[in-house]
Amino acid sequence: MTMRHRLFRLKHLSILLTSAACLLPGLRPAEAAAPIYAEQGKQWTQAARLQYYSQDQGSRLMPLQWFLALKQTNGKPFGDDSLSRYGYLPNPDSKTPGLPVGFTTNGNAVGMTCSACHTRQIEVDGKAYRIDGGPAISDFQSFAADLDSAVGHTLSDTASFDAFAAAVLGGTPSAENKTRLRKEVETWYLPYHTIMSIALPKDKPWGPARLDAVAMILNRVTGLDIGTSPDHIIKSNIHRADTPVRYPFVWNAPIQDKTQWPGFADNGNDLLGLSRNYGEVLGVFAEFYPKKAPWRLLGVDYLENNSANFEGLKAVENLVKKIGPPAWPWKQGKWAVNTPLAAQGKAIYESPTKTENGGCIACHGIRDGIPRTLSKTWATPLCQVGTDAKEFELFALKVDTGVLAGAKIPLLEQPLQAKNESAVKVLTLAGMGTLLQYAGSPKILDLEIKAKTKLALLEKVTQSAMLTPELEVLRGAYHQMPAGGKTPTGAYQCKDKFTDPNPMIAYESRVLQGIWATAPYLHNGSVPTLAALLEPAQNRPAEFKVGPAYDPEKVGLAVEQSKFDYVLKTTDCEGANIKSGNSRCGHEFGTKLSKAEKAALLEYLKIL
Repeated sequence: MTMRHRLFRLKHLSILLTSAACLLPGLRPAEAAAPIYAEQGKQWTQAARLQYYSQDQGSRLMPLQWFLALKQTNGKPFGDDSLSRYGYLPNPDSKTPGLPVGFTTNGNAVGMTCSACHTRQIEVDGKAYRIDGGPAISDFQSFAADLDSAVGHTLSDTASFDAFAAAVLGGTPSAENKTRLRKEVETWYLPYHTIMSIALPKDKPWGPARLDAVAMILNRVTGLDIGTSPDHIIKSNIHRADTPVRYPFVWNAPIQDKTQWPGFADNGNDLLGLSRNYGEVLGVFAEFYPKKAPWRLLGVDYLENNSANFEGLKAVENLVKKIGPPAWPWKQGKWAVNTPLAAQGKAIYESPTKTENGGCIACHGIRDGIPRTLSKTWATPLCQVGTDAKEFELFALKVDTGVLAGAKIPLLEQPLQAKNESAVKVLTLAGMGTLLQYAGSPKILDLEIKAKTKLALLEKVTQSAMLTPELEVLRGAYHQMPAGGKTPTGAYQCKDKFTDPNPMIAYESRVLQGIWATAPYLHNGSVPTLAALLEPAQNRPAEFKVGPAYDPEKVGLAVEQSKFDYVLKTTDCEGANIKSGNSRCGHEFGTKLSKAEKAALLEYLKIL
C-alpha cells in the first residue's frame, strides 16, 4: 500500500469523536435564515434534497481529521463559517456539522459532491432563495488556492504544525508520530501544490460562478494520476486552466442527447450518465492511479486504485432526474409575472420571424433527440453562434502518457502514444477503460481469467466479446472536436450530429426551462442578465460584479453585489478578443426587437 493510500486509512481515529458536535471548534456552522426553496416538482422532496446535498461520489480531498484541524493563514479554522466566504451554502443536516452543501465524508476522508457546484442561492429584497441543481455562485479557485496556502503554511511554520499535530493526533504527540504525520502531509501536499501552483490563473482568476472544469480534469488525470514515478506526477502535463465557463444547470441534464459545453459527449441513458458523473468526480479529488496489467483485456487495471463510488454516482444521477426546473418564486407583489405580457412573449419565443435570426424555439425547443438504447432523449443541437472560441484550444493539448503508454481499447480506441498524445484522448481512454472494467459483462471477466491462467491471445477477441449491446453506447462517450480555437466565421448554424461535415466551433444549445435562475449567461458567463443578452454585443456590459444579488426585472445578476469583491472584465469582438475566454460576443438573437417586445420575451422566459 502506498503512502498516498495510507493517508485515507489513518490510524488516528481517537479524534473522530462519537459526538459530532465535539468535532467542531474548527467548523462553525454559518448562521443564516433558512432560504425559501423554489418549487421544483413533486418528485423533489426534502429527503431527496438532503441526500443530494451530501451523497458521496468517491471524492477524497483530504483526511477529515486534517480538515478539522487545519487553520487559515490568519489563524482562524479553515472550515470557519461553513466556507461561506467562498459562497458555499450551509447544510444544517450535514452528518459532520459545519460542512456545507456539497461537502461530504466517507470513512475518514472529506470530499466534494455534485451539489457543491450545482446548488444556487440568490438574494432579493433581503430574502434568500434556494434553487437546487442551479449553477453555484461559489469561488472554487479561491477555495482551492487558500487550501494550498493553509497546508503550505502549516508545513513551513513550526508552531502551526505543532498545533495541527496536537489536534490530529490528540494529547501531546510523540516526536515519532509527529514526524510520521509530517511525512504524510508532505506526501499529500506535493501533488496538490503542484497542480494548483501551475494551473490556477493568477492574473485573470475565474471568479465566482465560473471554473475551468475540463482543463482541471485533464490536468488531474494526465498530470497527477498516470506518472510512472512513485508520486505519479508528470509535471509537464499540467497546463494553466484559463478557459473558465459557468457551471451548467443540471435539471433536465439526464435527458439531453449530448452534453458538456462543446457537446463532445453523448448523453441520455444511465451508462452515459455514469460516464459524465465519473468525469466530474475525477475533477474533484477522486483517487485514481491506473497501472499496467497485461493479463487484463484492456492491458490496464483502472479500478484497483480508484476511489470513485460508482453506486454513489448512480444515486446522484437518480436524484438529478428528480430535480425539476425551478418555478419563478414571486407569485404576488411587484415581481409577480405579468401573465398577458408573458403570453405575448411566448409568441415571440416561438416565432420564426420576430427575432434577429428566428425564434428561440428553433434551437432551444423540446424535440426528440437521438435515442440511447431505448431511452428517449431531447435533441441538443451544437450551434455556432459567434461566442468565445477559446475552450476548443483544450482539444489541442498534448501530453506524455506515463503508465498508459500503449494502452488501448480493442476496436474502440487505438494505442496511446508515449509522447505528444492528445490530452483529451488520454481522458477518453481512461474514462472508457474504467467503465468497461466496472460494467463489463461476465464474458469479459472470463476472458481475462483465461488470459491470466492460459495466456489466451487477447488480440483475437471479437467485438461481440468486447462489448455487450448495453456497452456499445460508450463509443460516443467522448468525441474528438476541432482543436485550436479558430475564430468563428460565417452565418450562425447548428448541427444535430457529430458526423455532420464542416467541423464548427459550436456549443450545446439546451432546452431553456428554468433559464431565469442561471445567470450569468453564455457558456463562459460573460453576460450578466437576459436583458443584456438581447442587446448587440457592443452594448453589453464590458464589466460587471458577480454575486448572489438578483435583479428580477432584468433577469440576472444585480448591478450591486456585496458578497464578493470581484468584477468580471469581458472583451469585445475585435481580433483575438473573440477567443480570450471572456468574450461577451455572439448569440445576437432578439437584438432588433422593440423595447416592448423585449420586455414581453423576458416576461415569458421567467416562466419557461
